[in-house]
Amino acid sequence: MPEDASRIEELRSQVNEHLYRYHVLDDPIISDAQFDALIAELRRIEGENPELVTPDSPTQRVGAPVGDLFAPVRHLRPLFSLDNADSSDMLLAWEHRMERQLGRPPAGYVSELKIDGLAVVLTYRDGVLATGATRGDGVTGEDVTANLRTIKSVPLRLLGEDHPAVLEVRGEVYMPEKAFEELNRRQAEAGDRIFANPRNAAAGSVRQKDPTITASRNLAIWVYQLGLVEGGPAFETHADTMQYLRDAGFRTNPASERLGTIDEVLDYVERAEKGRHETGYQTDGVVIKADSLADQDSLGFTSKAPRWAIAYKFPPEEQVTLLKAIQINIGRTGAATPFAVLEPVFVGGATVGLATLHNADQVALKDVRVGDQVIVRRAGDVIPEVVGPVVAARKGRLKKWTMPALCPFCGNPIVRVEGEAVARCTGGFECPSRVREWLFHFCSRGGMDIEHMGYKTIDLLLSEGLVTDPADIFTFDVNELRGREGWGEISVNNLSRAIEAAKDRPVARLLTALGIRHVGGTIARTLVRHFGGLPALMAASEEEIAQVEGIGPKIARGVAEWAADSVNRDLVANLGKAGVRLEDEVEAGVAGDLLAGATFVVSGTVEGFTREEAQAAIEQRGGKATGSVSSKTTALVVGDSPGASKSRKAEELGVPIIDGDTFRELLEKGLSALPG
Repeated sequence: MPEDASRIEELRSQVNEHLYRYHVLDDPIISDAQFDALIAELRRIEGENPELVTPDSPTQRVGAPVGDLFAPVRHLRPLFSLDNADSSDMLLAWEHRMERQLGRPPAGYVSELKIDGLAVVLTYRDGVLATGATRGDGVTGEDVTANLRTIKSVPLRLLGEDHPAVLEVRGEVYMPEKAFEELNRRQAEAGDRIFANPRNAAAGSVRQKDPTITASRNLAIWVYQLGLVEGGPAFETHADTMQYLRDAGFRTNPASERLGTIDEVLDYVERAEKGRHETGYQTDGVVIKADSLADQDSLGFTSKAPRWAIAYKFPPEEQVTLLKAIQINIGRTGAATPFAVLEPVFVGGATVGLATLHNADQVALKDVRVGDQVIVRRAGDVIPEVVGPVVAARKGRLKKWTMPALCPFCGNPIVRVEGEAVARCTGGFECPSRVREWLFHFCSRGGMDIEHMGYKTIDLLLSEGLVTDPADIFTFDVNELRGREGWGEISVNNLSRAIEAAKDRPVARLLTALGIRHVGGTIARTLVRHFGGLPALMAASEEEIAQVEGIGPKIARGVAEWAADSVNRDLVANLGKAGVRLEDEVEAGVAGDLLAGATFVVSGTVEGFTREEAQAAIEQRGGKATGSVSSKTTALVVGDSPGASKSRKAEELGVPIIDGDTFRELLEKGLSALPG
């Protein structure tokens, strides 16, 4: 008991400090997951010792203390927090609790994306915005009306006539990812503070004394709940209230769905988690609500949360850990890229021990130092990165990092050319790190897509002297690997087949894989479509290359210089001798202008095509293949596992969506195959 009481006091002190830093200072020093763990431990110990629970415990309130920067505003109705779930079992248990109380399952649900922003309350009187406040502790918030009035998606006057005498609405102010990137770019140029994430940037922007600063930050809002209505219509469902708010001019999230069963809810959660990086704004979960307002009234509230709603939280994508060292890697172009060596931490579904720091300028701008506690982010399949330091946790005078003068792999100088963002090793392909990265890029999925040829295999081949450049990959004796650890007959045969299959890749894939600076997949397809293959491209002058539509002088100069290098000419010749395809055959009967003037986006995998092959087929017929849907898109081609955001954008813009069968007809007949 004495130990439990002591731990409770310690936890309460820590939780209150972190609540203050997060909600009032907008400067957290631990991750959401770490905070949740502290709260969970406090609730567990208090649950085991109910006599130790006090009214001022952070488990007994729903928000955070209100700061003294703005005048206080008392909400017309309190804002409760939500209970959390992180598994399907917890969602099912929530449904069972409601079923026991109602005597039946709820009459439908509404599932909404949980936006990672700042909760606010908007109050309208006779249809005009009267006050806007932060959530605060759920009872009292801060008056930020002047700042919220600068957000273009916050209506100052409601649409239509006969407005309620009082209308209270809850929403989430957030910063779109593009606006966040632009803000940090401006902050960096001005030498000002870099924001760690869009949520902190949004919260800090709303809580500015100068509304012109808020206005410059490109904030937006999603409204998610009707609070109090006086003198207005009556509603039966939450979905009805959201339609009413839409009609009144509020911005509601189009990803919200009304669902009939808990199984449909579970499916929504799965889809939302898979598509969380396709929205253009940060989400950290899904909020599920019983749709019937009668059901909500029957279920009621606990002391701190509604029984009729729950928040499903996605796995955390940010954590705080120790920066143990900063080292550099030399890439295939010689670029010297700093990376962080971290105290291993579980984030974004994986244990992370290394994270990128991008370049020396970013290290200086973020001011991360060895010995710092740093915020690490891993979003989906994105390479882990260090977002920034937790300056408040810095102890002592830590030394600033600078780029080393010499390459740690070959000993040659590291030089930064004026006007370039990166420093480069001057050792050329004498540098073993550069050769390693070049070979990995060549074999990667974006290059020649040679299965079983990852870093481990490449390191073995290099250490044994079996390969020195990409051409050697197609000529070395694979049987040399037989009998080594992990290399039995099946593994050797699999690698042999993968190498043989790569010989017949489209030439644009080969050109991309060769790693010429500024030549990615789109540029490579453009060049190969014009010249037909590598022999003609390498024989072309810089002027001839620059005349190709879509190829600028910088790319033309780089390609011409690369092609003039005798080492590169020998490499291409050796690839040809090894049986690698150097020229593409244009399909017989394909008209080069069949899709002229049309722009397409390919989403998902179309049967019979890789994505690159589908894009190449479009471009062979004079069309344009881009990566994002816009008002200029002629059609969205949808295959298996398409991106949900692309389909939503196409529907919003009225862009036709076609399947694989229609796509194949399009390639044969042209634009007449499109619907309508």
